[in-house]
Amino acid sequence: MLPRCFLALALTACLASCTTTPTFRTTWRAPDAGPIEYAGKSVAAIFISAEESTRRVAEDALARELSAHGTHGVAAYTIVPLADLKDEAGARVKLRAAGCDGAVVMRVTSRELEITSYPGAYSGFQYSSFSHYSCWGWSMAYDPGYLRADTVLTIETLVYGLEDDKLLWAGTSESYEPLRIDEHVIDLARAAAEEMKKVGLLR
Repeated sequence: MLPRCFLALALTACLASCTTTPTFRTTWRAPDAGPIEYAGKSVAAIFISAEESTRRVAEDALARELSAHGTHGVAAYTIVPLADLKDEAGARVKLRAAGCDGAVVMRVTSRELEITSYPGAYSGFQYSSFSHYSCWGWSMAYDPGYLRADTVLTIETLVYGLEDDKLLWAGTSESYEPLRIDEHVIDLARAAAEEMKKVGLLR
């Protein structure tokens, strides 16, 4: 039977490794930006990735999340090919031509390995004499501890008004690398929306 302390540590490690909820470390709002009103309007969902499949999955998820909140979310890959995203001016022209009034852009800015050390611990019976030790000493168990490696992602989220080509809000978040990028993008979009509500950019 595993020592109770080992089970507790293992459970803690599992919960930590499964947690991908993003935490915003820095945010910025344009000083002259008023509340965003994109209800009923088209907003482009852009996820910058060198892998087309990752980009499409992420943009589809982000577009669905935007649509669920009253806007018409549009996956940018349906309008702007990956190679054309590097031409910012050209991409904006295409998005505007498709009727997009705003854009939410996400990109991974760093991927770092985080090592967590869990120290060893004794578990067993207490003894105060040699006779007690001779009876119970061999029942003492020692958990040698272990190391856990997690990949931490830093993701930049930007909100643009395309009509006047203006950055309205920016945020940098950190989270453990998710198993499913689409689910993580949804969590990130919701967390960003909450941050924008705090500063009055969203109602």
